[in-house]
Amino acid sequence: MSARWLVTGAAGMLGQDLVAALAHEDVTAVAADRTALDIADPGRVRDMFATHRPAVVVNCAAWTAVDDAEQQEDAALRINGTGPAVLAAACREHGAVLETLPDTGYVVRTAWLYGAGGANFVRTMIRLEGIKDTLDVVDDQRGQPTWTVDLAARLVRLGRAALEGTAPAGVYHGTSSGETTWCGFAREIFRLLGADPARVRPTTSDAYPRPAPRPAYSVLAHHRFAAAGIEPVRDWRAALDEAFSALLAAERPLISGRPG
Repeated sequence: MSARWLVTGAAGMLGQDLVAALAHEDVTAVAADRTALDIADPGRVRDMFATHRPAVVVNCAAWTAVDDAEQQEDAALRINGTGPAVLAAACREHGAVLETLPDTGYVVRTAWLYGAGGANFVRTMIRLEGIKDTLDVVDDQRGQPTWTVDLAARLVRLGRAALEGTAPAGVYHGTSSGETTWCGFAREIFRLLGADPARVRPTTSDAYPRPAPRPAYSVLAHHRFAAAGIEPVRDWRAALDEAFSALLAAERPLISGRPG
């Protein structure tokens, strides 16, 4: 019998790509969006686990609007704090893996995500390139742009390895290789659009004060994936190049024949 996977936050940008990746695997995937499952409701979570008895639970539900979280702290904490705790308790009770548990849990840290299935920096830059002569983008924050399709593939590999006992529990870093700044990222997007990258002008974080401070350096290492026999995510430029046609189609659905 194939393993049963439960994907929470299945309608989100990462959740959509993870469910799509699991469709090509010998598993049974239960895709639960926030309408189907409130992860912070212990009763609904218990019912979901009792009905489906998942072997692997991947929590893709998250409050990602960090500035809004400053104003709606309780709501953000319910999704990002209470929800994972409720899921972890259910995993412990039912023996599932791939959650925030000391001995059988896996936490995958990620950042700078983009994909066709939701709002993100790439789609914003595609839109602004068509209406702005120039753009000022911060050049003093460094990170790793990461395609949700690439991250979904690593989550599938990690879930299988967890069931097989070949990947130790703990914290893994699910980001692309390489690094850049937001300005460098934007310039690469303009290049793929066939636009002049020089239209993206570097600026500092001080020029754009935000309610939630951003880290200047959020580059993550990938030793844990390599130690588990899972190759780290490829370079961010190669991923963006492959992803770009789907992102362009998602943001400009009525336009065809553009580069990418």
